[in-house]
Amino acid sequence: MSTLVRLVTTYLIGLLFGIGIMLSGMANPAKVLNFFDIAGTWDPSLIFVMGGALITTLIGYRFVLPRADRPAVPLFDTRFHLPVNRAIDIKLVGGSAVFGIGWGLAGFCPGGALPALGTGVPAVYIFTVALIAGLLVARFVAQRPFMRHPRGRTA
Repeated sequence: MSTLVRLVTTYLIGLLFGIGIMLSGMANPAKVLNFFDIAGTWDPSLIFVMGGALITTLIGYRFVLPRADRPAVPLFDTRFHLPVNRAIDIKLVGGSAVFGIGWGLAGFCPGGALPALGTGVPAVYIFTVALIAGLLVARFVAQRPFMRHPRGRTA
């Protein structure tokens, strides 16, 4: 596949994702924070967004991913890029906790913040800088010897 086709496809998928995030309200921190405020001004509408994403994912995994009776490959790549680590370890639990706490405090997650960069709201830029800083710190910490597995692999 040519580089141009890959770039256009990537752009269109990102554009569709961004439009969906904006239309669903996931880029609006007030809507997200109201979803988490169960005891106050709870807004349950994001349940439908998350439920729709879950249903779409379940259908996609069922019909697109390879099965023993029907091996498959993606249209625009040579293989599917899926997580191979299925272990529930401290990195997974800790990362999930930090993600959830950050989402609850800021009202943004990376998926909602990146499309919102176009709005020009300063809070989105602050969040994005903090996100990048957090990624760099996590990468730095993961490369430290105390974080390595006894056999030399990262934990």
